[in-house]
Amino acid sequence: MRFTLALVLYRLLFLILTPLLLLVLLLRSISHQAYRQRLPERLGLLAKNLQPNGIVVHAASVGEVIALQPFISKLLSNYPQVAITVTTFTPTGSAQVQKLFGDKVQHCYLPLDNIFSTTLFLKHLKPKIMIFMETELWPNLIAQCENNDIKLMLINGRLSDKSMRSYKKIAWLIRPTIRRFDKILTQSQVNQDNYLAMGANTATCALSGNLKFDISLNNAVAAKQHALSALLAAERKIWLIASTHPGDETLALKAFEQVKQQDSNTLLIIVPRHPERFEQVVKLAEDAGNQVLRRSQKQPVTLNTNVWIIDTLGELLAACALADVVTMGGSFSDIGGHNPLEPALFQKPVIVGPNMSNFKEILAQLTSAQGIVQLNDNEAMAQALAQAVLRLLIDAASAQALGRNSYKVVQANQGATAQSLIALQTLLKS
Repeated sequence: MRFTLALVLYRLLFLILTPLLLLVLLLRSISHQAYRQRLPERLGLLAKNLQPNGIVVHAASVGEVIALQPFISKLLSNYPQVAITVTTFTPTGSAQVQKLFGDKVQHCYLPLDNIFSTTLFLKHLKPKIMIFMETELWPNLIAQCENNDIKLMLINGRLSDKSMRSYKKIAWLIRPTIRRFDKILTQSQVNQDNYLAMGANTATCALSGNLKFDISLNNAVAAKQHALSALLAAERKIWLIASTHPGDETLALKAFEQVKQQDSNTLLIIVPRHPERFEQVVKLAEDAGNQVLRRSQKQPVTLNTNVWIIDTLGELLAACALADVVTMGGSFSDIGGHNPLEPALFQKPVIVGPNMSNFKEILAQLTSAQGIVQLNDNEAMAQALAQAVLRLLIDAASAQALGRNSYKVVQANQGATAQSLIALQTLLKS
C-alpha cells in the first residue's frame, strides 16, 4: 500500500509541476529555439503516422543515441517488420537520431512523466516492450507499462555511488520502480550490486558489459572526417577538447596560451556539448585574443586561425580523427566527464580531468592498460593541462602508445550489444 500511495503522490506532484516544466522548456528555447518546437509531443500528443505494436527505445540525449547506435541498427535488421521507435528528451538527441537513422526508425520525444501525457503516449504506440538505458527511471510511465503488460527492459544499467545516495532518499519511490523491470542488464559488477541494493530482483539482473564499448566507425563518420579534413588548409598539430561545459573552455584557452608559446602553429579545436553555448564559446575564444573560425562558416582553416569551434551537430567523432591529442570536457568540474572511448577508436591519446565519476569502470580499465592520462586536482590546472598536452604533442612515441593501449581496451570489452539483443529476444518470446 505504501508503494501505491507513493506512486499516487508522485503522479499528483508531477501533474502540478507539468506547467512549470513546460515553462522551463520555453525559457531554454530563448537560447535554443528547438526547445519550443514539438511541444505537443511533450504532452503525449504524437504524430498520427507513428505505427503501434512495436519496440520503443529511449535514449535521453546525444551520448545515449550514439551508444545505442549498434543496438538499434541490429533491431532494424533483426525485426524488419516491427516498428522501432526511438525517443529522446533533448533536441540535440533528436537531431542525432535523425542524422544516424533518418526514416529507418520512428522518432518522437518521450513525454513528461504525468499520468495524462504518458497514457496518451502508450495508447498511441501500444509497444510490446519499452527499453530504457542507464539510469533513466520514469516511475509513472514504468508503472503504467507494467499495468498494461508491456515488457520493461533496462540496458547498459549504470547506478553510481552518487546516484545511490540520491536514490536512497526517495527509496520508497525508486525501489518499486526498479522492481517492475523484467530485465536489467548492467555495465559492471559494481553497478549490478548497486541495483540489487536498491531492490532489484536477483533473477532479473545480469551483467552484460558496457554498450559504449561497441561503438564503431562507419561510412557516415568517414564522410564527415573527410569533410572536416578538407577544410584544414595546412598540416599542423591539433589539440581537441571535446564535449565542453562552462569552465572547460576558459581552462583550455589558458592552457592554450602556454601551448602556443612552444608551437604557435598548434590548432585548438573546441566542441561545445550544448548548441545554445556556441556563441558564448566563440566570444570566450575571441576575448582571449585568438583568431577564431566557426565550422558552420565552411571556410578553410588557414594558419591565421588558431581556434576552430565545431558549432555543428554530429561531428565530434569525426573531429577526434583529426586530433593529435584529445581532452574530454566535463571532467574538470562536477559534470563527471564524457566518454573517452570515442577518441580511443582512432587510437588517439586522451587526457581527462580529476572528475570522471560517470565513467569510473572505463577509466579504471584505461588506467590499468596505460591508455589514458588523468590530471590530479590542483590549483594550477591550466599549467598541468598545458604540460600534459605539450608532452604528447612532442613525444610521438608516448602518444602512439597511449592510443594503442586505449584501443585494445575497446576491442577487449565489446559484446554488450549482442547480450542485450539475446535478452530482448527472450523477453519478446515470453
